[in-house]
Amino acid sequence: MANTFKNSTLQAVGTTNQNVYATPALTQTTIIGMTIANIINNSITANVYVNAAGSNVHMLRNATIPPGGALVPIGGDQKLVLEAGDYLHVNTSVSSSADVIVSLLEIT
Repeated sequence: MANTFKNSTLQAVGTTNQNVYATPALTQTTIIGMTIANIINNSITANVYVNAAGSNVHMLRNATIPPGGALVPIGGDQKLVLEAGDYLHVNTSVSSSADVIVSLLEIT
């Protein structure tokens, strides 16, 4: 088995769901960190979903991020395991309002 550390980033996430990470075939992934940064001058809300086996499950729903602030839904003691074909996606309440960074470990 090969272990590979990676980062996945998105800029200017807005009101449309955007995939931050999709787990490749024959791979298990551990998300070890995730940061959502508010890049505008107003408060926003963020939603984080995991799509597993075709079903969207909320990880965060309408979480408020103040101007210039950031939210860390995964990190420290919190980790997330994704199976092949699962993906992580994000949206916010305002267009082009957040940058997202995900740190992960792929196991193949």
